[in-house]
Amino acid sequence: MTDFGQRTDFSQLSAATEAVRRELAKVIVGQHEVVELMLTALLAGGHILLEGVPGVAKTLTAKLLARTLQVSFSRLQFTPDLMPSDVLGTSIFRPQRGEFEFRPGPIFASVVLIDEINRAPAKTQSALFEVMEEHHVTQDGTTYPVPEPFLVLATQNPVEQEGTYRLPEAQLDRFLFKLNVGYPSTEEEVAILQGHHSGFGGVPTEVVRPVLSAHQLADMRQQVRQQHIEPKLLEYIARLVGQTRTHKGLYLGASPRASIALLNGAKALAALRGRDFVTPEDIQYLAPVVLRHRIQLTPEREIEGGTTDDIVKQIMQQIEVPR
Repeated sequence: MTDFGQRTDFSQLSAATEAVRRELAKVIVGQHEVVELMLTALLAGGHILLEGVPGVAKTLTAKLLARTLQVSFSRLQFTPDLMPSDVLGTSIFRPQRGEFEFRPGPIFASVVLIDEINRAPAKTQSALFEVMEEHHVTQDGTTYPVPEPFLVLATQNPVEQEGTYRLPEAQLDRFLFKLNVGYPSTEEEVAILQGHHSGFGGVPTEVVRPVLSAHQLADMRQQVRQQHIEPKLLEYIARLVGQTRTHKGLYLGASPRASIALLNGAKALAALRGRDFVTPEDIQYLAPVVLRHRIQLTPEREIEGGTTDDIVKQIMQQIEVPR
């Protein structure tokens, strides 16, 4: 193993993230991979898109993650009649002062949970472009910063098409990860049923307590940014992402924003797993969740029943892993 000089101590980061996991496990059965990836995005400072059929605890998991943080929280239910001002806020005229005053919308919170993001029209979805990327809202020529940390957790249903709108590519690109929330295993479902049968039913979110402050999270993110990564791994990331732009099964490849997301995500994952250096395995583990929403299949590949995950897997098999 290469000597990277001064080692980074991740014991506090590990203790803090383990405390978050313990709090979530009080209510959430299983979903270990989803929780790990959500914590990775939290450390990397990126937004998360959760996709899954109704009833697999997407909203509950997102809400409980927010409860473990000592920060402001707001929840938005996207609907077809939702206007951009319902999200960002609006200017109200004050006759006494003879001027307009900006009244911030629900987006002005540290953790914003957006339920069924694909139910709002493109105009409302595009209102999120600026705030998700730059962490501020511009209204009437004035810039209003949102609180830090700032994290958008959005859910969407992949099956139901009635009354839904496709998310613009530019908006999808602003999500660090897209996580597919699957069905529980038989054992996990039995545990869920046992919990409900023994009177633990409903949504007892009060049992989950805040364990991580905004200041602690800022310190942890700073540690993650200083993670060591070898030049050959930077080249590996660039080659992986670059291959999506020339693959014959894709008509839309990933942008450099995907490369940056993969880099930041890999640093955060390594830290979460207690290492102060990134490995090729970190990059491979995150490649599907970073790329699946940023690339698009050709119509022919779609008709054949292919998926973006299949393409990412194929690309990873073709590129030599640096050692």
